[in-house]
Amino acid sequence: MNMKAVPKAAPTPLPELETYLEPFTKLFRRSWGRQSCERYVTGLLTDLPHKNCETIAAALAGTSTERLQHFLTDADWDALALHQLRVHHLISRSPKAGLLALDDTSLLKQGRESVGVARQYSGAKGKAANCQAVVTAEYIVEEPRTKSILHWPVCAQLYLPESWTADTKRRERTHVPDEVPAQTKQEIALQLIDQALGWQVPFNVILADAGYGRNAGFLKGLEERKLHYVCGVECTFGVRRPEEVALAQQLPPPSRTGRNGRPRKAHPAPLYAVQEIIATLPDESWQSIAWREGSRGPMRKQFVAVRMHWGMGTAARTLEDRRVYTGTEGWLIGERPLPGEEGECKYYFSNLPADTKLEQLATLVRGRWPIEQFYEEAKQECGLDDYQGRRWDGLHRHLALVMLAYSFLVYERMQGDQASAGSLGSCLPKRSLPTVHRNILLWLLQDLVLWWIATDHIKTFRSERMDSG
Repeated sequence: MNMKAVPKAAPTPLPELETYLEPFTKLFRRSWGRQSCERYVTGLLTDLPHKNCETIAAALAGTSTERLQHFLTDADWDALALHQLRVHHLISRSPKAGLLALDDTSLLKQGRESVGVARQYSGAKGKAANCQAVVTAEYIVEEPRTKSILHWPVCAQLYLPESWTADTKRRERTHVPDEVPAQTKQEIALQLIDQALGWQVPFNVILADAGYGRNAGFLKGLEERKLHYVCGVECTFGVRRPEEVALAQQLPPPSRTGRNGRPRKAHPAPLYAVQEIIATLPDESWQSIAWREGSRGPMRKQFVAVRMHWGMGTAARTLEDRRVYTGTEGWLIGERPLPGEEGECKYYFSNLPADTKLEQLATLVRGRWPIEQFYEEAKQECGLDDYQGRRWDGLHRHLALVMLAYSFLVYERMQGDQASAGSLGSCLPKRSLPTVHRNILLWLLQDLVLWWIATDHIKTFRSERMDSG
């Protein structure tokens, strides 16, 4: 009996996954496309070390490497439409009035032919590395019935470095659409926000780190959209005191004219770095606040907040300089470790109303962690960084399918949380994504488990026969 070839997992879909994917089948015109979607998502949920077309086809029956590759690159379906339908499916089952977090993650690469790959900062490495950068949006909300944090991805787009945007041959070789412009990460983030607004994602506040908060165009874009935000900022981020801004606005503009006879603009109020302002606040202004319960008890830091305007430029510049700007009034927020603990001071800016409590501000500035959890879990559990193709369309279809697989795990956890919110309530432990993932694997790989058991029994039987002989 030849036992060297390992059988593939059964071609029948996981029943829960088949039910979950049913609303999305209309996006695929042909039956093989619907089957390829199910096979690819099922492969993303397996415990394979690298979840690409070749390894998925080797592990699952009913498909092939060529069919999965064709599904990602040449089949007729729209990744953005899949995102939209998935988001609508999750909105109908999620609490409202949540948060929308923006961030980017790096996908490490060895070669230089994959679309968008370049030597750029990688959060995974903590330094510059050869990688792709993907900007994503994440919906975050508290589940009132279980008091747990629910979060799921909204959409994603690859960032193209400058070395790619102007290289026509590289764009053609990797099938980058002509309509994709040269965009900064902050501009992509604003585009993802517009998509979330168009899809009616029910968020109230935008969250972003200093990589986005330091960008004036990003903050202006949020304010033009009349959105509330809480963004990290660098220690040199510029702010102006409200009373000095009001005084500067009352002063008459200079009578002299500038270049080409244009009237000069009024002098702006003095500009300060946020670290200067926070350093002047007395110790009694700081409050110790716990924003959530961690594995080792309450997570606690000291916070302080003061009303300021964000701004750019000083009166020392020429008054025609477009970099001279005074933004909206909001909260400058400082965060520092508790007395006796080590750590750096961090800074944030928010345009939330003046009556916002410091406890709410502290909770919001610390509210971005689920998007980092998404990156970690999606890479470990759903193959986020395992795509090996080179094309723009293939990568974005892979991202859409990864988010579909991740959203299935979120949906399964939601179902379990709702079931446990009955008579026993919060006494039952919450299921994490990896726990749901392992339960799925137990079903998916049962044929392989039985095969290995049978193999072990055969080996034992043969050993006993040889010993008795």
